[in-house]
Amino acid sequence: MRTGSVIAIIAGVGLSFVLAGSAIYVTQQQTSACLGGAVMGAKIGGPMTLHDSAAKPVTEKDILSGATLVYFGYANCPDVCPVDNARNDQVADLLAAKGVTLTPIFISVDPTRDTPEVLANYESAFTHLKTYTGTAEEVDAAVKAWKVYYEILPADLAKYQADPSTFYTVNHTTMTYLAKPGGDVVAVFQRENTAEEIAQWAPCYLSAS
Repeated sequence: MRTGSVIAIIAGVGLSFVLAGSAIYVTQQQTSACLGGAVMGAKIGGPMTLHDSAAKPVTEKDILSGATLVYFGYANCPDVCPVDNARNDQVADLLAAKGVTLTPIFISVDPTRDTPEVLANYESAFTHLKTYTGTAEEVDAAVKAWKVYYEILPADLAKYQADPSTFYTVNHTTMTYLAKPGGDVVAVFQRENTAEEIAQWAPCYLSAS
């Protein structure tokens, strides 16, 4: 396991309990919770250098130029990621009907398998979703900045590198971050939050100072 991954796991697990409580607060106490600013005072996000599904180099200035829902996962995820990304895509549809533009972002933590071609194919299954990844070092830097968790077992990766027909899973955080243009995170949503709930409250968080 890479050193960067270990750091990301420790930071992500430690913060996940704080963010989990915050996400519940979003749904149960929406009116008083919609205050803007970093979630629970935690600084989430920062500089990123990645590439998009066309292999074009991008930074956080490109990825987060507008309002976004940011999610970390991997294209081979058999169940959780496609469901969560489909929900985030639906949020963009619901907000578009209200005149609010929001882009769901999917950052892959599995650059070994998630080539630009794979990401382009994955992206084509959605209406609004934009996909990104980078080198292992670039992904680790993004993961650390966003304080998320992921883990690829070294043994699994070694088996895949020896035989690409083998399959491995990636443990990862399943929270979705709502960010203002520029990348300031203003809310965190759990898998339990529906598209309708997120679409209902996202405008409030995005407009709060």
